[in-house]
Amino acid sequence: MSETIERTTLEALHIGGPTLRFRYAGLTWLTDPTFDAPGDYQGPITLHKLTGPAVPLEQVGSVDVVLLSHDQHADNLDNSGREFLATVETVLSTPDAAGRVNGVRGLANWETVTVGEVRVTAVPALHGPEGCEPFSGVVTGFVLQAEGLPTVYVSGDNASVAFVEQIVQRIGRIDIAILNVGAANVGRFGDTDVTLNARTALQAAEHLGDAAIIPVHAEGWGHFTESLDHLARVFAYGGRADQLRIPQPGRIFTV
Repeated sequence: MSETIERTTLEALHIGGPTLRFRYAGLTWLTDPTFDAPGDYQGPITLHKLTGPAVPLEQVGSVDVVLLSHDQHADNLDNSGREFLATVETVLSTPDAAGRVNGVRGLANWETVTVGEVRVTAVPALHGPEGCEPFSGVVTGFVLQAEGLPTVYVSGDNASVAFVEQIVQRIGRIDIAILNVGAANVGRFGDTDVTLNARTALQAAEHLGDAAIIPVHAEGWGHFTESLDHLARVFAYGGRADQLRIPQPGRIFTV
């Protein structure tokens, strides 16, 4: 197998929303666990879950590491997801999450830990416009690196193209980018979205070079305002359709 093929191969399963299971360096990883059935989540802003997971929790199997963008919103960590964390040996998230959830290891921006053969670096993310943290809370992304394997960027709920540019400048080549998209908007910041929309995702892709892009977190909740079809159309107009690897929930795929 050529070096190019080796560096761009990842087996993954989209469970729904932000929840992606994938194999990397002999370990099973999971992003933002959400396994609840449809329902409403009360709070300062009520969130409406429209669809359940494509794979039920009992069929997910053993997970070695959870990459948790943040813990304060049910669309990234719901009730079943919180229970699931107790079954996982390593859960990485923000320092704030570590202070609220037992068993979570909090990482500051650019802090790196080693899990097995993988270097995991926490990278900046912004869940809305500049200055949104008092309202949206602190969130994080992650970069995974291992010898002879693709470098993987997990954006978490990041809406900042500038942060994507900064991450590429500091980390170097990104081979695979898992981007939370969908133009999430609960109205808190007017028309400003709190995740990437199609336009800003395309801008992020320009900074990511020829990285394969797996878009997630664009469906299943009432506050997502753009479809994956729209995302694909914008990428096609922008000449980057070949970068997208849109997963079909419930089916294992290889990038």
